[in-house]
Amino acid sequence: MKTILVLNGPNLNLLGKRQPEIYGRETLDDVERLCNAACADGFRIRLLQSNHEGQLIDWIHEARETTCGLVLNPAAFTHTSIAILDALNTYEPPVIEVHISQVHKREAFRHHSYVSLRADGVIAGLGLEGYAAGVRRICQLASSQPQ
Repeated sequence: MKTILVLNGPNLNLLGKRQPEIYGRETLDDVERLCNAACADGFRIRLLQSNHEGQLIDWIHEARETTCGLVLNPAAFTHTSIAILDALNTYEPPVIEVHISQVHKREAFRHHSYVSLRADGVIAGLGLEGYAAGVRRICQLASSQPQ
């Protein structure tokens, strides 16, 4: 069974409660259900969330040896974290960057992403469906790689 890490950054623990007009009323449990439903046979999801940059970096380091791909919503760290970019640059499997909102229709500081410099794909503005699309893409990419 191949593992896809679905990693969520700061404040996403409040999904469903924080700014529902932007992020909706669905929760991280809903994200996990969508991602599990999107998984192809032979794949499983591991979903994690942290408000701490160092914890996210540690999980990316660990994932180098344990996963076939990463779906990452870095949240506010998207725009600020060179450290997360550096960690991603050590991660060889595919990375899909996901944003629930359409960041390019929001404040100008949200238009820049350090993570995009490493990501193999970027999904923004599809709501939680962006996670499922990311999982499906990782399944496609990992299925085409030799064991």
